[in-house]
Amino acid sequence: MQLQIMNSPFDQEQVELLNRLLGTLTEKQKIWLNGYLSAVELTQAPAGAVDQVQASPVTEAQQVTQTREIMILVGSHTGNCQAIAEDFSQKLEQEKFNVSLKPLDEFKPKDLKKVEDLLIITSTHGDGDPPDNAIAFYDFLFSKRAPKLEDVRFSVLSLGDSSYEFFCQTGKDFDKRIEELGAKRIHPRVDCDLDFEEPAEEWTSGVLKALNEAKPTNEVVTSVVSESESKQLASQPVYSRTNPFRAEILENLNLNGRGSNKETRHLELDLEGSNLEYAPGDSLGIFPENDPTLVDKLIEVTGWNPEQSVSINNQGEIRSLREALTSTYEITCLSKPLLQKAAAFSGNKELEKLLDAENKEELDTYMYGRDLIDLIRDFGPWHASAEEFIKILRKIPVRLYSISSSLKANPDEVHLTIGALRYHAHERDRGGVCSLQCAERAEHGSRLPVFIQKNTNFRLPENPEKPIIMIGAGTGVAPYRAFLEEREETEASGKSWLFFGEQYFVTDFLYQTEWQRWLKDGILTKMDVAFSRDTAEKVYVQHRIQEKSKEFFNWLEDGAYIYVCGDEKYMAKDVHATILSVIETEGNLTKEEAEEYLANLRGEKRYLRDVY
Repeated sequence: MQLQIMNSPFDQEQVELLNRLLGTLTEKQKIWLNGYLSAVELTQAPAGAVDQVQASPVTEAQQVTQTREIMILVGSHTGNCQAIAEDFSQKLEQEKFNVSLKPLDEFKPKDLKKVEDLLIITSTHGDGDPPDNAIAFYDFLFSKRAPKLEDVRFSVLSLGDSSYEFFCQTGKDFDKRIEELGAKRIHPRVDCDLDFEEPAEEWTSGVLKALNEAKPTNEVVTSVVSESESKQLASQPVYSRTNPFRAEILENLNLNGRGSNKETRHLELDLEGSNLEYAPGDSLGIFPENDPTLVDKLIEVTGWNPEQSVSINNQGEIRSLREALTSTYEITCLSKPLLQKAAAFSGNKELEKLLDAENKEELDTYMYGRDLIDLIRDFGPWHASAEEFIKILRKIPVRLYSISSSLKANPDEVHLTIGALRYHAHERDRGGVCSLQCAERAEHGSRLPVFIQKNTNFRLPENPEKPIIMIGAGTGVAPYRAFLEEREETEASGKSWLFFGEQYFVTDFLYQTEWQRWLKDGILTKMDVAFSRDTAEKVYVQHRIQEKSKEFFNWLEDGAYIYVCGDEKYMAKDVHATILSVIETEGNLTKEEAEEYLANLRGEKRYLRDVY
């Protein structure tokens, strides 16, 4: 374009410069320049003029727009990454960044080349595998179709469990591959263990600082919160992972019959006054405590002073050593990182030999079933104070349990189904930290610190007419109780089929009367059970699926959603293989075609798993 000069304040040289510049600008750049000049004028105007400008409506052309947009992609299994991403997205929006947030399975991988600032928050699943909703993106990124990303800035936050060999492997893979494709790292990758809160906060703060430093100058901030809104927000407590609600225990029952090998607790907790809400498929997080008798035994073995004051976090919070070992630090599980840190306080040659890279199998065998007391006894003497030693311990991980109730059916309540873990190893009785707390020390009227963990990857179909197939063993049946309570309350018309497995029919048929009532009322259409110890040859849920293979496949063809909940290493793995076999056989497909069929179900969010 050429400027038409009529009474212009510019001289001829300035006009020529403007013509050369304006002819090269995109529409987005013109809008930004317009806003920039408006902002400069605003900062230099007299006070009265500023008031007048601020009182006027702001047009799109007057706003300073960001030259780069932020895309947050989330690979999440339990919902931790999703929660971090949502909180960070809100912070970025408050800072006037343009932000988009998507689960990895809702992002089109081919759009990666259009992204400007890329933030990936992901967990790692199983033996270093990406979570289910990240598989397609992962495969694309490592394929020949992945584009060059020279214009992309990025950073990765990865969550994992250091007790696994391939700690945070998915995040590490993403970080390395994106850099190989030419992207520039805006902030270093951070790998988080189960106590991820502090390192995740460090990552979000670091990324935010880097983005702010790259912001255009003279930006006009227009976000305003009224005084009345501020007071209202301040008056309402917000309960979350960082501020858990102390829920009173209303009921604590053993669901197993006399003589059972198992103990499964049904807990009902009071949420009144918490403003906490959940949907079927979500989990409840519990901050557990170590068994006080185990803590006392550890203090006895170490000779530490239980009343010694120790700092438990970066904020300098002080507690007695006994309190810290009870409520803050993990003492029941060993990991290679812990042993490596402890070795610096020992000098024990046997420990050094155990940690040798060639002794992986021997190391795994030693750690299995042992705890901190065993470590202290086996490799002393230790050249460290109590405070030095506890600094190498990680925080007690939060325990997440699938919610087994519908909020619509049970207002102000949340129900859990928890299997008490007990076993004998290395000449001592041992057990699960949280499960035994709930089984033995969580009495009626006592309270547990809890929060809601959203899990958008395990939801009922939006269309209530769609059929659902629910597969679970033991406590893996918990979310399906919530599903059916919800469907009963909402009068959903879709068919439902439950596959449930346990050891014995007489003692271990969890929620038997409820399933039978729902069958009678038509809320539950079909139910197939597998009690493995009631027959000479063990029968599991995958065998029942195989027996009903034709009908199972017909349900899939009719649009059914498949849900799998329970143990990943055995049950979920075997169920997955069986479903593939059913699809291959009944669909008359090759193995590759069956795998593609199931991958399509996953892509359509019709194959959903909550496995652990």
